[in-house]
Amino acid sequence: RLIVLQGRFGDMSQLLRQTSVTTVDGITLDLGPSSMQLDDAKRGFSFRSDGPLDMRMDSDSTLNAAEVVNTEDEKSLADIIWRLGEERHARRIARAIVKHRQADGITRTTQLADIVRSIVPQGKARIDPATRTFQALRIHVNDELGELERGLSAAENLLATDGRLVVVSFHSLEDRAVKQFLRKRSGRDTSSSRHFPPRETVMRPTFQLIGHHVVRPSDHEIKVNPRARSARLRA
Repeated sequence: RLIVLQGRFGDMSQLLRQTSVTTVDGITLDLGPSSMQLDDAKRGFSFRSDGPLDMRMDSDSTLNAAEVVNTEDEKSLADIIWRLGEERHARRIARAIVKHRQADGITRTTQLADIVRSIVPQGKARIDPATRTFQALRIHVNDELGELERGLSAAENLLATDGRLVVVSFHSLEDRAVKQFLRKRSGRDTSSSRHFPPRETVMRPTFQLIGHHVVRPSDHEIKVNPRARSARLRA
């Protein structure tokens, strides 16, 4: 049978116990927000339409994007935007946010998007200048990298022998985390150096990689579903 779980990856084991399932033959992790969340302006994920600056995947969570934007100091904001958005204009964006929020605060998606667009030049790739900043705030608000780490560990414990794990990510930070996890768990960790002392304990491989390269969408798939353009699949 197929079980579809919507919620935090770290709660996977607990959620499955409610269905009396202890092991599974396959797990697919589809990372990031869903199209329904992106298309609903009230959820505050998109810079393309006006809505409250929210970005919570779990509506019961207390932290939202508006709180981060209006309360974090300039240095913390710059760190979030640089580290989670890989935005090279992070310091200037953070400075502009702090300046603009002093009046009435920043509470709408279009407010924030316009601030970022006034700082970041339009690139040749025609990606909206606000993309990386919104990505960074969304990842921070939902602790997405932490959830991914907990989800991968839960999958490792739940999969039956010969079970399959498939992960679809949509940006480099996620894909890098999945790649490093699978390499370590398959005994292909290349992070150690010959200049370091040998490890006293070697982790027994729990996974075998299916293919050694990331799988990307075809041109046809991107044409049918443009949102698939940044998808990366590892198994």
